[in-house]
Amino acid sequence: MTQLAMPPLDTAVLARRDEIVGALRRIVPDGVIDSEVGMRPYESDGLTAYRQPPMVVVLPETVDQVAAVLSWCHGEGVKVVPRGAGTSLSGGALPLGDGVLMSMMRFNRVKRIDFENRVAVVEPGVTNLGITRAVEHRGFYYAPDPSSQIACSIGGNVAENSGGVHCLKYGLTTNNVLGVEMVLITGEIVCLGGAHLDSGGYDLLALVVGSEGLLGVVTEVTVRILRAPETARAVLVAFDSSEAAGACVADIIAAGIIPGGMEMMDKPAIHAAEDFVHAGYPREAEALLIVELDGPAVEVDHLLERVEAIARSRGAFECRVSNSDAERMAFWAGRKAAFPAVGRISPDYYCMDGTIPRKELPTVLRRMTELSGKYGLRVANVFHAGDGNLHPLILYDANVPGELERAEDFGSDILRLCVEVGGVLTGEHGVGVEKRDLMPTMFDETDLAHQIRVKCAFDEKHLLNPGKVFPELHRCAELGRMHVSGGRVPFPDIPRF
Repeated sequence: MTQLAMPPLDTAVLARRDEIVGALRRIVPDGVIDSEVGMRPYESDGLTAYRQPPMVVVLPETVDQVAAVLSWCHGEGVKVVPRGAGTSLSGGALPLGDGVLMSMMRFNRVKRIDFENRVAVVEPGVTNLGITRAVEHRGFYYAPDPSSQIACSIGGNVAENSGGVHCLKYGLTTNNVLGVEMVLITGEIVCLGGAHLDSGGYDLLALVVGSEGLLGVVTEVTVRILRAPETARAVLVAFDSSEAAGACVADIIAAGIIPGGMEMMDKPAIHAAEDFVHAGYPREAEALLIVELDGPAVEVDHLLERVEAIARSRGAFECRVSNSDAERMAFWAGRKAAFPAVGRISPDYYCMDGTIPRKELPTVLRRMTELSGKYGLRVANVFHAGDGNLHPLILYDANVPGELERAEDFGSDILRLCVEVGGVLTGEHGVGVEKRDLMPTMFDETDLAHQIRVKCAFDEKHLLNPGKVFPELHRCAELGRMHVSGGRVPFPDIPRF
């Protein structure tokens, strides 16, 4: 992977920039940014290796404004990239030089909380942690908890189907979202699902969650809130090898134990986190597991004994059980801060995301070590071990010629390895532009064609977030019939830093 290609710039649209900016100002009078300096914060998302200034930024604050902007852009053939907090790590919110970037961060209200029915209705700009903060005074919380939960928006979580530490037991975003209000590219407002367990007909809600902004712009989200568990305790387990830790993970799940969370860190990540947070991690460990059990106290105590026995049978040399909530949170503090901690030991790092069958953890960790030697780059592993969602952090220095390219090639090989052992390209970060050109390693032409037909049903002109997810640019003909051109449509390069 040596260059990033995006849809060709539409010179006719660029020539109309002043007209487009004027039209947007009439719809959103106090929410248009068109200066070079003002747009600079929007030129990339969490995948900072790629940057592209947008043509213009619009920040609507009402559903009617969103609908009016999309309707106008649809009629005029102008591309739109939806954006939440910009924490995406796959380039899902990367702007287009000839497109409108629509930021949804003014939609930041908690609209309604129904404790009796255990639902909350929020706008997409509310942060993930903000939902829990709004309900915790009554003993409730929102379960999916990405590491960026203090900053990432629920709208972005819906776009990428985000997970987190506790997704093993409580599910990803798709398992905790009950309904959305969404505006289509035509300006039509649709409601899918609602404040109830399930709805009849096609499961379009599941289609929208994880659709990466290609099908519509979400303006409201109804989420499931849960009662905080009676008891939660964690055990810190240290191993002499990553392979032993990986085997322990598989054994715990095979024993029928579903922890609230089960995370793994290897030695480079352990040292980085300990230097940063001072959580008390054993520095001599080659791999560390954090296993949290929650529920009734008697059940938690029993399961902790079983987990410790399994860990000892796999060679764990230390099992430290939390005896207070403060100690449990200290265990998690290092894991939650692992990404910024690794940022202290390397000028740059490339955060990967792939998912594998749990039984393949030892094999994949060994192969990643071999790839690290092949490319001459260090890798720190921090991941959701319970569901096999890997987050290798490839350390590099962008100022050294060729290191970014090696990091990308290293990452591509890791993702190919995930697919090779029966896994998938992404667990929670999405495809975006990062994994777009690797899609054929997992899907054949028929698979991709069917996915594109779904895209065409919602957005026949390919105006919403084009250049993401699909490895080739396809167009739809009249009446929604797909027309695939006679070959790959060339994409121009965009700057990479």
